[in-house]
Amino acid sequence: MSTIVFVHAHPDDEASQTSGSMARAVSEGHRVVVVFATNGDHGEAPDDLGEGETVVDRRRREAQASAEVLGLHRVAWLGYADSGMTGWEQNQHDGAFFLADLDEAAKRLAALLDEEDADVLVGYDWHGGYGHPDHVKVHHLVHRGAELASRRPRVLESTMNRDVVRQMFAMAKAAGVPGSDWDPDAPMDDGNPLGTPEAEIHWQVDVGDWLDRRRAALAAHSSQTTDVGAMLAMPDEVFALMFGKEHYIEPGREPGMRSGWFLHG
Repeated sequence: MSTIVFVHAHPDDEASQTSGSMARAVSEGHRVVVVFATNGDHGEAPDDLGEGETVVDRRRREAQASAEVLGLHRVAWLGYADSGMTGWEQNQHDGAFFLADLDEAAKRLAALLDEEDADVLVGYDWHGGYGHPDHVKVHHLVHRGAELASRRPRVLESTMNRDVVRQMFAMAKAAGVPGSDWDPDAPMDDGNPLGTPEAEIHWQVDVGDWLDRRRAALAAHSSQTTDVGAMLAMPDEVFALMFGKEHYIEPGREPGMRSGWFLHG
């Protein structure tokens, strides 16, 4: 059995991006750990915050609830502040992950990797999928953390298959689905298109048997009504199309996407 550490920028990123693989790995008896680089403090503030409760308090509880749904063995926090989107003033706030010294952050991660004796480490592609500063930083953090770990883990990068997303939105547009004129080839937060072309992806992982866990993990982050709410509002067949497969890059692996399970490869 392996120990797999997934690093995410904010609480709820695990639910939308890698929760299928997490649940699948747990179901096979692997130890699965999630690490959040930031506290998600610039997420949506729910109307029902209790007296003395902060957005960070709520998001930490939601992350724990998501982890319990997925069966994760540990939730860890690096303790940085959410940097917000590109160009936001939060990029320059004290404690923002965007400003963190990379080696300092990587040492925090490497210490955790050593505690866990991690076999596999999962981060994001080179531009964090859509260019969010914290997601881009996670990419660099994971690679540097792997270098600093006592035993270097195998590294994978979660990404979105741009070709598949393009096809799905074209089908939705042809069917007259509202909101389907969105273009994954348009500039995202950093000016680059969404995700990664299929030719640069190495693993397509079928997580269709764990869609109920994916939905439940997303539902755990109920305070984030805009993004999470839109995902949960999808009809079952659309949700299955969007979230039934996850995609990963494995740096150093020969080109070509394989439909399979990276823990068997």
